[in-house]
Amino acid sequence: MSYHDRLHPWCIIRCLPNAQVLIAARFRKRNEAEEYLIRLRRLVPDGIFEIVFDLETET
Repeated sequence: MSYHDRLHPWCIIRCLPNAQVLIAARFRKRNEAEEYLIRLRRLVPDGIFEIVFDLETET
């Protein structure tokens, strides 16, 4: 996970067929992700989008 990704943990993912996901956008704050999700659902009404918190795990 890059430094930029660690600074932007809130992600909007698009659910695709065969249990695949695509990260559509990353945000620092959840409310920014929620606002973007509203606009994204208007632009792509047939898409399935979710907000997730991308937590990096230490190994």
